[in-house]
Amino acid sequence: MNKLEDIVSLCKRRGFIFPGSDIYGGMAGTWDFGPLGVTLKKNLMDAWWKFFVEDRNDMYGIDAAILMNPRTWVASGHTATFADPLVECKECKSRFRADKIADGISESVTTEEFLATHTKCPVCGKENWGPIRKFNMMFSTHVGAVLPDDDQELMSKNIAYLRPETAQGIFTNYKNVVDTFYPNLPFGLAQQGKAFRNEISPRDFILRDRECSQMEIEYFVAPDTWEDNFEKMRTLQHDFLTNICGLHAENIHELEVPAEDRAHYSKRTIDFMFDYPNGKEELMGLAYRTDFDLANIARESGKSMEYRDKITGETFIPHVIEPSIGVERLFLAVLATAYTEEDIDGEKRTILKLPENLSPYKFCVSPLLKNKPELVEKAHEVYDKLKNKYTFVTWDDSGNIGKRYRKQDEIGTPKCVVVDFDTLSDDTVTVRDRDTTKQIRVKISDL
Repeated sequence: MNKLEDIVSLCKRRGFIFPGSDIYGGMAGTWDFGPLGVTLKKNLMDAWWKFFVEDRNDMYGIDAAILMNPRTWVASGHTATFADPLVECKECKSRFRADKIADGISESVTTEEFLATHTKCPVCGKENWGPIRKFNMMFSTHVGAVLPDDDQELMSKNIAYLRPETAQGIFTNYKNVVDTFYPNLPFGLAQQGKAFRNEISPRDFILRDRECSQMEIEYFVAPDTWEDNFEKMRTLQHDFLTNICGLHAENIHELEVPAEDRAHYSKRTIDFMFDYPNGKEELMGLAYRTDFDLANIARESGKSMEYRDKITGETFIPHVIEPSIGVERLFLAVLATAYTEEDIDGEKRTILKLPENLSPYKFCVSPLLKNKPELVEKAHEVYDKLKNKYTFVTWDDSGNIGKRYRKQDEIGTPKCVVVDFDTLSDDTVTVRDRDTTKQIRVKISDL
């Protein structure tokens, strides 16, 4: 597997991802997507939306607000339980997430269990720890005209949170969709959007950051059908990851999460783990949330969340299957899979072997020589035709043709089209394949 630092270097060098607020020295746990990163990220999100929403008849889209009534997070359990184990070094005062710096422990680790690992502080190297404390990861803010010197009662009445997940925006709109569309069970509500988590120690590039994009589905099912629907969704996840995103099946592993490590809402969870350059990490999750969320919403709001079966007339609160994936984690998995280094005649060639459906550009068009007006003019004609047909097309006339090829290989462009002097006489161009480097002559009309 490739080194993470090589991928990080390529991302900044070629305009995929930059450190957040880089010009001011950065901000831990934040990242900015550059021109190529924006397109690759959009392609991933569009591919997911097409696969799980547009190509199905049982899915509906939702785009809920990021700021929600704080009762949302009371009902969901996040106010009370959305916490990680924080431990502080008494020597240097550095703070860490305990289960990420010690081996063989889980999120539910106790102080005694952590101390028994004899973990040394990653900063100062000492072993002098305080007790494990639970740290709630929700970002809080105040809505409305609240001033810093206002009393605590006023401030608490105006508190709000940046959502830590997109799921609750789906659950709070379940009744709206049922009342307006009355869909047949099973049906799903899908959402893509930002989520915010105040990570204790963001790390590993975009794997663990404080601001991320999520793609989630809440799939509502009759209670006695959850197992069958869980297995169907499980199969679909593998299909999407391998056949749409190009990940290698041997790098994807299922982890059945034990009860003590599952989220508070889950009765069964499978974590899809991926072999990242820095080791095996969670890529996505599949959870059986039972009726936990809808039942809690019913209690907190006083409104019924029951669904009436169209055939039997039976009423019940649906149960929920939730596939959830972080866009940044998928982005890095795709890059790690595509990143390839080859040795050609003693020279290293770096290639991003991205699937064509995800590549930021489908074609790069170049004149063989940029100081020959007739070649440049003809190349622009070819560029315009391809741009109109495929949209994601780039132009490159910098440096010699070999350097252009190397640059396009690094950003994952599948095909390079070169206009040369033969083009002027026979209307054919050279098309070079990214992965094989083979070149063929093709009629412009056949591109």
